[in-house]
Amino acid sequence: MKHILLTLLVIVSCKSVAQVAAINDTIVLSRTQAEALFLEKNISLISEKLNIDIADAQVIQAKLWPNPTLTIGEINLWHNATAAEVPPLWGNFGKTSQVTAELEQLIQTAGKRKKMIAMEKVSVDIAKEYFKTFLRNLKIEFRGNLTELQYTQAQEAVYKKQLSSMQTLLKAYGNQVAQGNIGRGEYIRLKASELQFIKEISDLKKENNSLQKELKVLMNLPATSFIKLTDEGFLPDPKNIDNINLGNLMASAVENRPDMKVIKLGNDYNDKKYKYEKAMRTPDVTLGVSYDRGASTMNDFVGLGFALDLPFFNRNQGNIKAAKIAINQGKLLTEEKTISIQAEVLQAYEDLLVTKKLYENVEANYEADLDKLLESYRKNFMQRNTSMLEYLDFVDAYLDNKSILLDSKKDLNKNLEELRYITGQEIN
Repeated sequence: MKHILLTLLVIVSCKSVAQVAAINDTIVLSRTQAEALFLEKNISLISEKLNIDIADAQVIQAKLWPNPTLTIGEINLWHNATAAEVPPLWGNFGKTSQVTAELEQLIQTAGKRKKMIAMEKVSVDIAKEYFKTFLRNLKIEFRGNLTELQYTQAQEAVYKKQLSSMQTLLKAYGNQVAQGNIGRGEYIRLKASELQFIKEISDLKKENNSLQKELKVLMNLPATSFIKLTDEGFLPDPKNIDNINLGNLMASAVENRPDMKVIKLGNDYNDKKYKYEKAMRTPDVTLGVSYDRGASTMNDFVGLGFALDLPFFNRNQGNIKAAKIAINQGKLLTEEKTISIQAEVLQAYEDLLVTKKLYENVEANYEADLDKLLESYRKNFMQRNTSMLEYLDFVDAYLDNKSILLDSKKDLNKNLEELRYITGQEIN
């Protein structure tokens, strides 16, 4: 019995260890690798792309001819005394049988079929641009989450480093307090700072968890995985920003942005729809061939015929007028969208320059000097050359400055992504 219980305990322990290992399945990625996974595996993108296939299928449908219609009628299964005899169908059967058959085919006139195909082809192009718009919106959300995760990781690393340093000081001070060399008040003050660091790290971990959830869904990764991003790509190269040409950006955005293309394609669609509605004024023709056995002036009669609507009352006036109004409406929307895009590009560009100027106000070696100065303060404090108040004040100032530096890098990244989003193109 003891052996059985021991075996079960080992199995349960192994399972627990395996589960912990699975939850901590860390995946180290650069931004480039993460985006490649996102583009390949994101379920929403795969689903949205199927709309293009649906639009392609509508083009195939528009190319199909209407089916012919076969009508069989006037079949008599009996006869009365007035029935006239006709030649039998076979043997002696069918001398009084009657039947009619008619085959009809609708012929579309005025090029309606070609015009409908042209409209559906524009719909395919619109579906492609809608997909690009969807990708554009999803991409800025994804990249924003990457930036936030890199920012959170960097902040957590700063606080962990300070926590480690503080715990080293606490250990030394604890020994001094135990020996009666230092008052317990100073130890308590250091302990309060340690708790503050622990609280900050805890909050950052919660924020990290939230970002992990969003990114795992966007990249279609297992829920048990843990994403760790490298620092690559967090800080854009400010020199590349100087090479941006605002005029070219505006012109390119108006020409190439997917939502602008949708409006332009909508205008193209409206033009083709107007032509189609005008073609609908011309009646379609239905051609037919009919066969009549025993109910005509001759047996086995075969005749030809046609049918068409007489356009006396309905010449599609309402739909033609609506299509013409839609063309004028599209021109107004295009003009408004052009002004809106140009204004958005200008604002995003100016915001980027403001953020860049703030970042450039920080000297190149400032962050390294800040780290060295903190270490100097720590050593002087350990040697009792600096008071606790001075040391803790500098630690607070150090953390504030670290946050400002990280914020400036994050804002530069986000403003550049915003400009990419507004212009609808990748800017190095």
